[in-house]
Amino acid sequence: MKAVMIMLDQAHYDQIVENLSRLNIRGFTSWKEVYGRGSSDGIPHYGSHAWPSVNNAILTIVEDDKVRSLLSFLRELDSESENLGLRAFVWNVEGMI
Repeated sequence: MKAVMIMLDQAHYDQIVENLSRLNIRGFTSWKEVYGRGSSDGIPHYGSHAWPSVNNAILTIVEDDKVRSLLSFLRELDSESENLGLRAFVWNVEGMI
């Protein structure tokens, strides 16, 4: 099993959640209004007057064989709107209940 943490501009949220269902990924947890900025480029997402955009975060635990198709979708979505910002990180899941 793998944990996939997706950090996304709020504009991507509905499209990503819909695609999770299409990929037969049912379970996820999301956080709204996550603030930050990219490590190398991209605009800050602070929810302020100067930087009004905000991020969301989604954490999902998936079978190993679903990671490639999920990352492929996310990579394609990011390439369509690079300025919005979208990142995904994959971690091994050592155990769960």
